Amino acid sequence: MTAWREFEAAEPEFARLVRELFDAHKHKTIATLRGDGSPRISGIETVFGDGELTFGSMPNARKGADLRRDPRFALHSGTVDPVEGAEAQWPGEAKIAGRALSEDGERFRVDVAEVVHTHLNTAATLLVVEWWTPEGGLRKVERE
Repeated sequence: MTAWREFEAAEPEFARLVRELFDAHKHKTIATLRGDGSPRISGIETVFGDGELTFGSMPNARKGADLRRDPRFALHSGTVDPVEGAEAQWPGEAKIAGRALSEDGERFRVDVAEVVHTHLNTAATLLVVEWWTPEGGLRKVERE
């Protein structure tokens, strides 16, 4: 199990950037797995507190049922388009994947498996993908 606090301790600056992207917008998107294995995306709100990343599900919501059956998920921050002419200032977007650990049936605590920040380089000529996993640490690739 990797709690948010453990990721934050391992990569404090990267964790700060990712958290800022998640905190910039109230609504995020979560992907869960339906009973037949097909993906489901839903809106969700997240909370960072006490070294944990948590989120909830309304009673009887399908995403909560999905997570109780199969705890794997992918979470995407809110995002905005880069401003034309100022692409280098685009903050990018963040993603977190892992397992949702049910605390009371409707509240979930995140077991972090992967954290990703996608953005542009300072010249806005390359896409930069940085990602962290508990096994591999922080890595980075640039793409045209």
